Amino acid sequence: MGVKVTCKTVISAFDYFLKEIVNLDNNRTIKARSSRDWLINQINLIGESDEFPNLYAEKNIFFGSFARRTKIRELDDIDIMICLLAEGSTYNENSYFTENIEINVPNSNNILQKLCHDGSNRLNSTKVINLFLKNIKNVNQYSSAEIHKNHEALTLKLKSYEWNFDIVPCFFTTTNTEGKTYYIIPDGSGYWKKTDPRIDRDNLTNLNQYHDGNILNVIRLIKYWNRKKSIGIKSSYLLENIVINYYKEISTKCTQYPDIEMKNVLKYLKTAIFNNVPDPQNIQGNLNNIEYNEACNILNKVDYYYKLVCEARELEGKSDMKQSIKKWREVLGDDFPDYE
Repeated sequence: MGVKVTCKTVISAFDYFLKEIVNLDNNRTIKARSSRDWLINQINLIGESDEFPNLYAEKNIFFGSFARRTKIRELDDIDIMICLLAEGSTYNENSYFTENIEINVPNSNNILQKLCHDGSNRLNSTKVINLFLKNIKNVNQYSSAEIHKNHEALTLKLKSYEWNFDIVPCFFTTTNTEGKTYYIIPDGSGYWKKTDPRIDRDNLTNLNQYHDGNILNVIRLIKYWNRKKSIGIKSSYLLENIVINYYKEISTKCTQYPDIEMKNVLKYLKTAIFNNVPDPQNIQGNLNNIEYNEACNILNKVDYYYKLVCEARELEGKSDMKQSIKKWREVLGDDFPDYE
């Protein structure tokens, strides 16, 4: 049973709650980044083998909520894209064999030729992932780890850490006629698809800087609340983009006070959950695939907590910290500090 934490003000309660309950522990974050870098060094050594495709290490990229600093406790996965040199391979978005993308390997590329669909020069993303799996298992430090293919990624679970590594092999395209480049990653079905995590990273970084660095705490708080209270928004990426869109649309800046911001975001969420949420990468189209009836159920929950937040804010405005904190505990759960 945890130690009961008490605070005298809503501000101090939120400061504790974000630091100790919602946000990742700083020491674990440092350890995670160190172990991630060590893993990449091992993959670089694997890449020196004559049997392994040549790596394009300078185009490796970190993605996902850990990389964007929107991950909440506990740290469960770390996403890494490991880039390979195409060396004459080309991609085709109008394939007869897939609705996604095929990569065609020239006959001169002996290593990638061995990883193609049988009897073809179409690169098989499943075979590429399995090659990573085979070679990483041969690293002594990972020999006892749980390693398996998981859709478009290779998942590595070490006994010594609480997090998984999701390793995604990828290629980096040349500049197209529109002046754009993309990453090409496995689609989970043997072929490939486009993505560009640089856009998510840069959009959020620039927006957060504009709002004086205050957005990340709000995103993490909303994610925590959605999970803790089973609101029903299953995609944290969708929820993150809804919050981002709110801060793109408002004319004022995000404050340093998450209690104020949560009220505003929940009000926005009540209608946003029914609307299109465009993919910022302009690849997937609408991110919001929540059915209407499900969205109505989410609306009812959001509205319920929005009213509680309004009450908590009103009580705080009257300097009734005890009752305000009590309301916040209803909103955010028993890990939110009690009144002293």
